[in-house]
Amino acid sequence: MARLKKPNLDSVTTINVDGSHFSPQPADVKGPFTSWRRWFGLILLVVYVALPWIEINGYPALFFDLAQRRFHLFGLTFLAQDLWLAFFVIAGLGLGLFYITSLFGRLWCGWACPYTVFLEQIYRRIERWVDGDAAARRKLQKAPWTKEKVVKRMIKHSLFILVALIIANVFLSYFVSLSSLYEYVQRPPLENAKAFGVVMFLTLCLYFCFAWFREQFCIIMCPYGRIQSALTDDNTMVIGYDSVRGEPRGRGKSSDAEAGDCVSCQRCVQVCPTGIDIRNGLQMECIGCAACVDACDTIMSRMGRPKGLIRYDSLVGFEGGKTRYLRPRVVVYSVALVLGFLAMIYMLSGLHSVFADVSRMSGQPYYVTDEGVRNQFKIRLMTKLNQATTFRIQLVDAPEGLVLSGFEELITLEAQSEVVRPFLAMIPTDQYTGQFELKLSITANPGDDKLVKAVRFMGPSAYLLHEQEERDKAKKESK
Repeated sequence: MARLKKPNLDSVTTINVDGSHFSPQPADVKGPFTSWRRWFGLILLVVYVALPWIEINGYPALFFDLAQRRFHLFGLTFLAQDLWLAFFVIAGLGLGLFYITSLFGRLWCGWACPYTVFLEQIYRRIERWVDGDAAARRKLQKAPWTKEKVVKRMIKHSLFILVALIIANVFLSYFVSLSSLYEYVQRPPLENAKAFGVVMFLTLCLYFCFAWFREQFCIIMCPYGRIQSALTDDNTMVIGYDSVRGEPRGRGKSSDAEAGDCVSCQRCVQVCPTGIDIRNGLQMECIGCAACVDACDTIMSRMGRPKGLIRYDSLVGFEGGKTRYLRPRVVVYSVALVLGFLAMIYMLSGLHSVFADVSRMSGQPYYVTDEGVRNQFKIRLMTKLNQATTFRIQLVDAPEGLVLSGFEELITLEAQSEVVRPFLAMIPTDQYTGQFELKLSITANPGDDKLVKAVRFMGPSAYLLHEQEERDKAKKESK
């Protein structure tokens, strides 16, 4: 269906006046920003595919092992108990995004967002290769279903599905490892129904988004465009149109002596992936991809006019003022980022390559026998290392007479394993002076990693215990 003529209304650019949606067909563009963005997107794609292949300490560089509840991050191993550290990661990403947005607007959306990278660097490349340039794609879109159109649609959508399947499998490898993924591929799908279901679901979602939904995800579903007004101000670097220099618009003819530099070529609109006219000002749909900058600079060069009619600048800069980079919101974000980073470093410094936890066994809190007061505990030991680990457990600042049973020998664990061991702590009655804190020193090799765990040694009041002993002794003597 042909695009309906649309009046100048404050509405989403990809919606016709009758409420129907049309899919923009952005023209290809060449220029420095486009080249840099493609190289940067290529680097991000390589990193995405390569991370599961790169091994550090015997595990992929980025591996979320949900089955074992272990998370490997560039040589560091985190357990489920360490997930509280994710607060610093999530908060840091959020503050970092706010920081970048306050300085450079939607730079993330146009340059680093995975959705944009996949769409612009892969799917639109496939579409241009199969269907041709923007004019050919628009013509093919309006054409009846001929043999040529059917063949092109089959080739294009087959490639779309194939790429979606590859992306989904790479994503799954972050959670099951490449070796497991290779085994899954060789077996019938129902033997690994969950993994197969995840891949199929992701494939369908990716195909739907990149084959049809496209820019609507950024406009409708992603909240970033809507909140950018709260994150930016007049000194934020954005992509904009210099109306002072460009207006009134002309046609590039010598007779247009009073006309501005804009020649109404519509090239900035033709290359925009969301179909906006940047000359109407900063809009929610703009993702900051800079395609319009390269397009306009190319036209200006051909016309012999200065570049920068559309450029990266602040609203203050477009009005002829001087952009202030250091301002209150930037200072606040900077301080918050530094404090968060220092807090995360401090917390990470307290992490160990092993984990230990001491708790009381179920049942009575303590037992009183002829030999003394006895408590029953259990200790859980876990190693994050990719090699066998030996644990030595000793008492720290223990009361005189306290004896441990269960740690007569060293405890050795296989790589990435754990064990739960019961043990007893007993103190003779004549040396018992009341409840106290039982401290254990846990040393793990290799690495000489040391932990100190404390648990309460329970027992009766020392006075009542000794009084009971005197009564028991008197009864024996009377007999």
